[in-house]
Amino acid sequence: MAKDRGELNYIWKDRKRILGMPISFTRYMLSQDRLFLETGLFNSHYDEILLYRIRDIGMKRSLGQKIFSVGSVMVKSSDKTLPDLELKNIKDPLYVKETLHKLVEENKLSRRMRVAELMGDDLGDEDDDALDQDIE
Repeated sequence: MAKDRGELNYIWKDRKRILGMPISFTRYMLSQDRLFLETGLFNSHYDEILLYRIRDIGMKRSLGQKIFSVGSVMVKSSDKTLPDLELKNIKDPLYVKETLHKLVEENKLSRRMRVAELMGDDLGDEDDDALDQDIE
């Protein structure tokens, strides 16, 4: 008898790559409303970030990453358990970053998060501290 495992429809999924090959036990998945992280072989750890909680997205590519056609996408969120997530050595990082950005904006608009985000507290922005020091 087959079980319905409640499979999600992933928009994107990849593994952390070593020398450009997906041979690690770190997996990343993106659905319509969540970003998932799965690590480990024998002892697996699963974590997720709700997309509307994401505050900033960045990308970096070192020379070694460019040689192997990979890059890293950095995600900063207001999630308590996973405030900083780096999607390390993934294939086509620019596509992932732009897809993630689009989905984050859609989720925030659907939840009307814009006003709440602007009124919320700063999550330790160093830029604001530097401006305060310049004024004094």
